[in-house]
Amino acid sequence: MGILSNRRLWAAGNAIQLHLDLEVDPSREKEMVENYHKIFRPAISKQPGFGGVKLLKLRETLAGPGPANRKYRLLISFATEDQRKQWVATDEHQRVWPTIRNTLTGGKYTAILYEVV
Repeated sequence: MGILSNRRLWAAGNAIQLHLDLEVDPSREKEMVENYHKIFRPAISKQPGFGGVKLLKLRETLAGPGPANRKYRLLISFATEDQRKQWVATDEHQRVWPTIRNTLTGGKYTAILYEVV
């Protein structure tokens, strides 16, 4: 699907954003960040409907309790939820996601799916 087609989907209100709060093993933090930049991000960015991916590191909680023991947040955007699910079902996802997941404490993460409105 081309960029113009993706823009139409985003404009139609079908876009989604997945927020993953990651509990990274402190001894593997550098490895996780490197894997994100060198392995995960290049792979996901080639997927149909891909809108964006960002890895955020918590700097400071300004209000409320903040995410417990989860210093990193991975933001993934796709034009549609179906396209995100198609990405998850690929062999490529099965290869690259463990490079992140295996750096987590007990594989711990929270996944929250949003619709872009």
